Amino acid sequence: MMKRVLALTVAVVIAAGCTSAPLAGPEPYIHPGIRWVQQSAEFEAVAMQVYRKAGDDLAAKVNDRSWSALPDQSNAEDLPPAIIFDVDETVVSNAEFQLTLIPPFSDEKLNAWNAANKATGIPGVAEFAAKARAMGVELFFVTNRPCIKDERTGAACPQKAVSTQDVVEAGIPVSEEFVMLSYEQPGWNKEKKNRRDEIAKNYRVIMLIGDDLGDFIPCSRRRAVSPCTQGASAQSRKLATAQHRNYWGNGWYILPNPMHGSWTTVLTQ
Repeated sequence: MMKRVLALTVAVVIAAGCTSAPLAGPEPYIHPGIRWVQQSAEFEAVAMQVYRKAGDDLAAKVNDRSWSALPDQSNAEDLPPAIIFDVDETVVSNAEFQLTLIPPFSDEKLNAWNAANKATGIPGVAEFAAKARAMGVELFFVTNRPCIKDERTGAACPQKAVSTQDVVEAGIPVSEEFVMLSYEQPGWNKEKKNRRDEIAKNYRVIMLIGDDLGDFIPCSRRRAVSPCTQGASAQSRKLATAQHRNYWGNGWYILPNPMHGSWTTVLTQ
């Protein structure tokens, strides 16, 4: 009897030892572009290069009163100079948000994350902004973060305070009047030309800085947004880029963004 019990015990122990532990699930896929922006020295080098070039060009753009970075701006010689920045991936990086995002993306998720986390400034932006201000240049921040009413508190545009604070945390002191969100005012939709034109009423725009073609050239999205009457394609975007070749690195300064943007709306298989 004792032998039978011992044999049974050994069999149970052996069986238990042969049981495999549960296999861990696959790691969630993270787009390499997110890691590149977040971790690579190359991204930091490119960002510093962009802002250094813009800084080197500042004096010439300020002093040449006939110059405007807006191709259709005219009679602006007597207006004070201004620079228009995008915000996300131009002034602040949202790579950390992209890492934690559980799809699908929503503006509410982005705003909640930005409200809860300190912004990470793009390398070189704070120093460039300080240099521009020292030369008497006004700074505007035009973002497609939308104003969305908070039904709980009744606040019409809580995103404006969050966006302004993000710019401040990137090292650029600014007040809310210089941060312009989409849908903040009638006609301020996702097409940034409307807001650029509003700034151009009172300022000579000497530089545009962004990460998306739409930060420079109107009608760059697949879906047409007023005042655009026709959407963009991959071919039309490249054509528009070539037509404005004299502006790139000469009043227009673009940072790389492999994570998101209007370019994703015209991708083909």
